[in-house]
Order: sequence, then C-alpha cells, then structure tokens
Amino acid sequence: VSELREWRPVIYRKCTDTLWLLLFFLFWTGLMFITGYAMMAGAAERLVLGYDSFGNICGRKNTPVKGAPLSGQDMTNKKYVFFLNACSLEMQSLKISSLSLCVSSCPQEQLNSLEDLQSFARNNGSCLCVYNLNVSSYTLNPKAAELCPTLPVPPSKSFPLFNRCVPQNPECYAKYASVLVSMVNEMDVFHRILSGILTGRDTVIGLSVLALAFSFILVLAFRFIRTLLVHTLIALVVFGLLFVSGVLWWLYYDYRNDPSTELETEKENVKFLLGYAIFSTIVTVVLLSLILVLRKRLPFTVQLFRIVGKIIGRIPFLLFQPLWTFLILIVFWVFWVAVLLSLGTAGAAQTTSGGQVEYRALSGICYMAWYHFIGLIWTSEFILACQQMTIAGAVVTCYFNRNKNNPPPHPVLSSISVLFCYHLGTAVKGSFLITILRIPRMVLLYLYNVLKQKESACAKCLFKCCFCWVWCQEICLRYFNQHAYTTTAINGTNFCTSAKDAVCILAKNSAKLASISCSGDFILFLGKVFVVCFTVFGGLMAFNYHRELQAWVVPLLLVGFFAYLMSHSFLSVFEVTVDAMFLCFAIDMETNDGSAEKPYFVDQELLTFVSQSNKLTEGQKHRSMRSFEDKEDGTELQPM
Repeated sequence: VSELREWRPVIYRKCTDTLWLLLFFLFWTGLMFITGYAMMAGAAERLVLGYDSFGNICGRKNTPVKGAPLSGQDMTNKKYVFFLNACSLEMQSLKISSLSLCVSSCPQEQLNSLEDLQSFARNNGSCLCVYNLNVSSYTLNPKAAELCPTLPVPPSKSFPLFNRCVPQNPECYAKYASVLVSMVNEMDVFHRILSGILTGRDTVIGLSVLALAFSFILVLAFRFIRTLLVHTLIALVVFGLLFVSGVLWWLYYDYRNDPSTELETEKENVKFLLGYAIFSTIVTVVLLSLILVLRKRLPFTVQLFRIVGKIIGRIPFLLFQPLWTFLILIVFWVFWVAVLLSLGTAGAAQTTSGGQVEYRALSGICYMAWYHFIGLIWTSEFILACQQMTIAGAVVTCYFNRNKNNPPPHPVLSSISVLFCYHLGTAVKGSFLITILRIPRMVLLYLYNVLKQKESACAKCLFKCCFCWVWCQEICLRYFNQHAYTTTAINGTNFCTSAKDAVCILAKNSAKLASISCSGDFILFLGKVFVVCFTVFGGLMAFNYHRELQAWVVPLLLVGFFAYLMSHSFLSVFEVTVDAMFLCFAIDMETNDGSAEKPYFVDQELLTFVSQSNKLTEGQKHRSMRSFEDKEDGTELQPM
C-alpha cells in the first residue's frame, strides 16, 4: 500500500478519526461534571487553614451553616486554631474531641485565671473563649468555666504549617504531639499529598518558573549551537547528575538517622528519598556510559543541529510554538490541581446537638479522583500531540517546496488551521494510546503498594520487570506516534493508515537514518535532563526546610514531572523537526531518483550530511568486522 501512495502534502483533505474526537468530547463532559461537583461540595482551604468546631474556616469569611448559630463569621483576622483543652486532647474517629476556636494570636505566656484571659483578650484582641461569650462577662458568667479554656492555659506559639497553637509546656506538648501524630498518620495518603501540595504551592510555582527559564535558554542555545556549547552542556549534565545523586543520598542518610522521625509523612519522605537516590544513581551511570559511547559522533551532531537551525530559520514563529503550548498546559494544570483540591475536601457539613459542625466525606470520591487523574494524562498528551502535528505540518510544507529561497507564507498558521479543521481526532487517538499504556503502570503501582507488606523478593522483581516492559512499550509508541502524525500531515490519512505507511518507509531506511537521529535525540534528552536536574536540586533545597507534617517528596516529584514536560515541550521543536525532516528525506529518496523528471526535494547540505554520516557508520562497521576477523586468524592453529 505504501508503494502506491502518493507521498505529497495534499490540498484536498477530509476529517480523520472523527469518532475519537467525539469520544474525547464525551470524556470531557464527565470531567466538567466532576468539576462542578467538586466546586460545589469541596473546600480546599480546610486542609491548611484549619477550621473551628462551628464550621468556620480560619483566615477567611464564611457562610452560615444551617443549625449552627456560631457559623458564618468573618475570620479574616483570626488565622490560628486554638484548642480549649490542649493538655488533654483525645482522638475519636479521626477527630479531636476538644472544642476549637479561631483566634488572632496564640497566648505567649501562661494564663492562670479568668482575669488573665480577660486581660489577654483586651490587650491582644484575641478571645480565647467561645464566640457568644462577651469579654466583659468572662468573670461574671457562671458558665465561663465551660465556655473558656481549661486553666491554667499553657504558653503556646503558632505552628508554621497547619496554623495551630502548639503548647510549649513539655507535658502538654508531649500529649498534644502524640495526638497530632496519630491524627496525621491515620489520614489517607491522598489527603496527605493534597496537604503537601497546598503548603508548598508557592515553592512549586517558583520551581516551575525556574524550569521554564531553563527550557527557554536551552531553546535559544540549540538554535545557535556550536561544538563548545555541546561540550559545555554535557559537562553541566554530568555535574548535575553527580551532584543531585550525592545530595539525595546525603538527605536519605540525614533523615534515616534523625531520631525525631515519628510522623508517617516523614517516614514516607525517607522511603521516597531512597527510591529517588537509587533511580538517580542508575540514570547517572547509564548516561555516562552513553556519553562515552557516542562521543565520536559529536561533530556530526553539531552539523545536524546547524541544518535543523536553518530549517527553523525559514519558518517564522516556530520557536514560539512551545510557548503557547506551555501556557495552555499551565492553565490546564492549574485547573486540574484546583479541582483535585476541591474534590479531596468534598464533604457534607452536618450539625451536632451542641450547634457544632462536622464534615463527613462523601461516597464515590475515590472513583472521581481516578477519572480526574486519567483526564490529566490524556489531556496533557493531547496538547503535546497537537504541538507535534503543528510543527510536523510546518516542516513538511517547507520541505516539499521546490524554491528553498522562497518558503511558503505562514506555514505555522497553515498547519494549525489544517490540524483544527481535519486532524484533531488523530491527535486524540494517538494521545489515548499513550494514556492506555499508562493505566497498567498505575494499576501495577497500586498493587505494589498493597502487596509490599508481603516483602516477597520474587514479587518485587516481577513488578519491576512489568514496569520496565510497559515503559519500553510507551517509548516505542511515542516514537511511532510522532511519525504517524508527520505522515498524516503529508497525506491527510487517519492514524492507523499513517502509522502503517510510516512503519513501511522507516523499515526500508532504518539503517541509513537510525544512527543520525539517535545522536540528535540523545543530545536533546541531555538537555531535558539538565532542566530536570537543576530544577529538582532547587526543590531539594527549598523543601528540605519544611520537614514536619509535610509529604514534600510528592510535590518534588510533581515539580520534576512538570520540569520534564516543560523541557520536552520546548525542546520538542528540534526533536519533531529532526524526525519529520528525516521521514521526508526517506520519502523523497523512495519516490524520486534525482532525474529531470523526478528531482529531489532535499537540500544539498542535508544530502551531503546524510552521505557523510552513512560513510562514517559503514567505516566503523568495516573496522569492527576486520578486527573480529584478525582475532579469529590469530587464534587459528598454524603448522609448525
């Protein structure tokens, strides 16, 4: 089929994979339902700001709750949660039995009498008794002992993470800490992760901006690449990998030998740090080995990027395409995190007999969270697929242009219009296949966490092999997806037909183009590693200052994931351009012979570069075969 196909950018096109586009719209209809439900039933501020026993969230204005007369108060200036009997707390069904209030400041000195409470309220404006008890009635109301904290009130200070007033008296602090530890440890991992994301949100945003800056600098550097720049990049990547691996092992040793590690979140940090350290060490060893193997091909890699830079120079605004993709991804990620936080705090407010308010989790939240997580993967992959098809379409239009000095007008805008008018369904199908491969990884991760208590070495080895197998499949599928998108941009065919045609043409020319494309992809991968390494290092330094009660290793993983997506989004301009250029070159060599009737579309510089690179590869094979034959001759028995 591929031999009979006319490999040219067609003028007449038709919509491809329409049913997949309809399926994507239906999926997003479900996401919109979850979004509306989460916004109506959730309150993310409760995780970090805290709330009192009457349903008021500290540090903000509140709406009244039916049946709770002390709810709906303005707590803008009251940011701290104060427990009336902090020295005798008890846990009952993940709830602290003590009455809690929102106060503007915590008592810094011990208060021994109701007069001291009254004086503290007048001097500091912080009332430590129930809201409906007037300050002037502290010493007059006979029920003041029930509505005010247990005397004496120990000195306390505000805890910087959860905005709680923590008593400083050693005996009270021990009791308070034990109850708080048990409460945090009994929380599920989902809520602990949400809490870590909320408390480290400023750091996550700052690190994301840092990754954006690194990615943009690398794009400009690759546009005007030189041999010295490649060596500098390799040196920085090697230094970053070694340094990050050393810091991870040092942090793991520091956490493991810290005697104050009691909270479940701190123990989770230790486990994640060990996993990060092992993974970083393995990646460092593998990349150093690959750098040693591919060091002789660096001059050809520099020449390859010069050719790619010339192609990008003919296409205006192609370097700015990742910026729009990044902005769209940022808007979607902010929306996704906001919905996740609201979904994690969705609960119905119920009043008790004493006018107090309790929040009870709603059923079905776990299934909505999984659906929401699949939406994150599928939509992110769809946005990246749209960028790949846009870049591939622009490169295809410029390649199959006879007059290289007069490129087509507005190739990027033309490619975007063709994508949105005809080929959105193809991008949906390709991104869905990537998502399908990631779902087994999530299932395997869940089963691994469930069965890790068994501590079976055989089971662990089996799970790791399955992880590796699914990951390899994902890498291969991404490679074929990119060439399928380029083929769709050329012929306007659906995803399956384009993938089949791309495989056929690549199978005939794999020996010529594989080594060239791999060396360029490896340098681009080193650029991504550079961005991730230095962003993660900044995250290690920032998050290490907030150890208590915060699962900061999970937000760090989120930062690393965002950094990789940002660098991939920006550097994919060169990656997609290289892959599309070589696919067009293979098609050009397949359908044309260089004669007057069928002249080549290829630029003379690219043709010379491919010829020289193939000669180098053939020379290396010839030398290796000759050395092998010499070894065989040397071991042969000679007559005396």
